[in-house]
Amino acid sequence: MKYKLLVLDVDGTLLNNKKEISTRTLATLLKVQQMGVRIVLASGRPTFGLMPLAKKLELDKCGGFILSYNGGQIINVQTGELLFEKRINPEMLPYLEKKAKKNNFTIFTYHQDTIITNEPENEYVRQEALLNNMKIIPVTDFSIEIDFFPCKCMLVSNDEKALISLEEHWRKRLNGVLDVFRSEPYFLEVVPRFIDKANTLGVLLEKLKIKSKEVIAIGDGVCDFSMIQLAGLGIAMGNAQDSVKACADIVTTSNEEDGVSIAVENAILADIHPSEIPLEELNALANHALMGNLGIQYTYASEDRIEATMPVDERTRQPFGILHGGATLALAETVAGLGSMIICQPDEMVVGMQVSGNHISSAHEGDTVRAIGTIVHKGRSSHVWNVDVVTSTDKLVSSVRVVNSILKKR
Repeated sequence: MKYKLLVLDVDGTLLNNKKEISTRTLATLLKVQQMGVRIVLASGRPTFGLMPLAKKLELDKCGGFILSYNGGQIINVQTGELLFEKRINPEMLPYLEKKAKKNNFTIFTYHQDTIITNEPENEYVRQEALLNNMKIIPVTDFSIEIDFFPCKCMLVSNDEKALISLEEHWRKRLNGVLDVFRSEPYFLEVVPRFIDKANTLGVLLEKLKIKSKEVIAIGDGVCDFSMIQLAGLGIAMGNAQDSVKACADIVTTSNEEDGVSIAVENAILADIHPSEIPLEELNALANHALMGNLGIQYTYASEDRIEATMPVDERTRQPFGILHGGATLALAETVAGLGSMIICQPDEMVVGMQVSGNHISSAHEGDTVRAIGTIVHKGRSSHVWNVDVVTSTDKLVSSVRVVNSILKKR
């Protein structure tokens, strides 16, 4: 595949204005992972707040990553492993708190599933807690109560001019110690030095041995500027700020118009060729699913033919030692499903509709059967596949007809 990693900002990019992943975007992102592309959620949100979105996108099953706190952490969602982390020295907190009090700013930070703040009733703090499903812990002396190294601290105010003034002051005063930037008109973020999405993404690329030219990055805000420039293909949302659009290679539609889905369909799915399908990666990603549990492995893919193997063992045999008919049908559906995904259009999704099999002879425990799927009808709304399942000596075991419904993403 030309691209191996898809990096997505979350708010204003992946999510629409209702803070939801649209049906079309979800279907596209699940499909692109099935094609072997791994996804990174890169956001200023805390790790805890991103985890439900990662699970919905099945990053835990497909080897995806969370890049949280605008680059403060990298988490392998599948293993839970912390791949990278950089935090603020608590010795800096009294100074940050002093400046917050002097300017009458609210200050807060994140810890596991909580937000710790001196102003629990602040509207933006409450919105942040609700957005990330976190509890608010009120404190009187912020810097004294924080007994851990925070990933970042947030200052909050409706006085944008005052935030800008402090930001400019801190860029000089804290240079070489901490970095500061405004992520929203009412938020001033304080993060460890050199932490941003691009720098942390560079760490992940090095760990994965992926080149920047093999990366697509999509975003809408100033925090996404650096990663869009780093990526081989940088894409700005239609709702992005003009400065972000100016640095991008492509501008897609807005987050209310499935901008992520349209960009991914055009950049990845529209250009998929069967010869480029990474079968080894697909087999590895399927270890968690029915396919992996039955030992099914893809072995060949073209536009009109898909092949896969399955062992006849304790997972797939009947009690008296011959291949189970249900496992045979699962093998046939697996083969036909991949075939339809390859040949359907980028804005289409595949749903299994009917499977019927004629079981002709038996395959015995210890053998490995092979499924050969060929398409017999490719219509606008349905695909029909014939899947022959044979033994290692090419004896026909079953002939299965699979019908897949082809639906437009909405």
